[in-house]
Amino acid sequence: MSMLKGANLPVQAQAVRVELGWRSGPGVPDVDASALLLVSGKVRSDADFVFYNQPAHASGAVRHEGKKTGADGVTDTLAVDLARVEPAVERIVLAASADGGSFGRVPGLRVRVLDAASGAEIARYESQDATVETAFLLGELYRRQGSWKFRAVGQGYGSGLAGLATDFGISVDDEPAPRAAPAAPAPVRPAPVRSEPVRPTRPAVPPPAPAPAPVRLSKVTLTKDAPSVSLTKQGGTSGAMRVNLNWQTRKQFRGWGAKLGRAVANHSDLDLDLCALYELSDGRKGVVQALGNAFGALHQPPYIHLDGDDRTGAVSSGENLTINLDHKDRLRRIVIFVTIYEGARSFADLDATVTLQPQHGAPIDFALGECTVPSTVCSLALITNTGSDLVVQREARFLVPERGVSPQRTIDYAYGWGMNWTPGRK
Repeated sequence: MSMLKGANLPVQAQAVRVELGWRSGPGVPDVDASALLLVSGKVRSDADFVFYNQPAHASGAVRHEGKKTGADGVTDTLAVDLARVEPAVERIVLAASADGGSFGRVPGLRVRVLDAASGAEIARYESQDATVETAFLLGELYRRQGSWKFRAVGQGYGSGLAGLATDFGISVDDEPAPRAAPAAPAPVRPAPVRSEPVRPTRPAVPPPAPAPAPVRLSKVTLTKDAPSVSLTKQGGTSGAMRVNLNWQTRKQFRGWGAKLGRAVANHSDLDLDLCALYELSDGRKGVVQALGNAFGALHQPPYIHLDGDDRTGAVSSGENLTINLDHKDRLRRIVIFVTIYEGARSFADLDATVTLQPQHGAPIDFALGECTVPSTVCSLALITNTGSDLVVQREARFLVPERGVSPQRTIDYAYGWGMNWTPGRK
């Protein structure tokens, strides 16, 4: 049962998952979850703001885990380990922001607090009165006499995430400031001749430490109509770029899933592999994948590393590729793709979201869309170094291998890699 606005409930779990949920559809804005850790009603610094551009608190107590799409709609999840919250933190504000519209166009907006260990629902609040707001403070976790409680808040903001964050003490820089025109040089006058002895100068006072950069709220969502973005223009061409694939099977089977007789497996059975074909600037080519334990390397060729092999898709930290953009000049092109290793005959009835998070620059995400063919391999993104630019292209191509042709060889044929392939196993 949904809580009334202002009501509170005790939270006895040591760790919780906070699910922000809504129903997607044509014209529905994208929604993002965020959390602010407060001391005396304000953040101590911008580091106390956890959201898509800053997905983990330094204490490890709060993490942004990303979006899932299921039969009940879309969820964006925050993981909160209450046992690790610093003693000074009194409240954790749970907020939502709408990208591309107001919350009056977001049906089924709700927040759920779940026991992280058992999955049991502890609290639920459903917003019923949103209109022109572009940010919402849905609820908060707060301490009371040594224990944690949850309060349903339901306060809207017409100024978006930037306005909400600013109210709690965050320094926001959503757009880069325009560069000022260079000042004209002042005329140089000759120094006067000194007739008295020169006095020793005082030691220079060190300049004050630069102020921390304000939080940037920008992000990039690639679509069919706008499928590419320049990492160079985004300022994201150095450091490590993390590539994550999250997936979830739909409960109601449609399309090829129905024709193949529930061909898509449950999470416990489905094993997807995140992979990458690479071509270096010296012409060398290869693959990074779990098959054959070809996990790659981050600080030597190919400068791409597969962090692990997630067999559920249930957590954003499960399976990721990391690309070392400090060596971007050694990289010519990369095709990021996913294959079905076991557990299903097709990507039908599978919802998946791809997120590329540069260490510097805005995160890039996109949905794969619905698979309407009996595909076992999908190219996700193409990263190309043109020499003057580093471009990310949304591919989202579901490919159907010919009989006897492996998914890897199918990707090779589609992108003209020209490699020789041999059977492998994990």
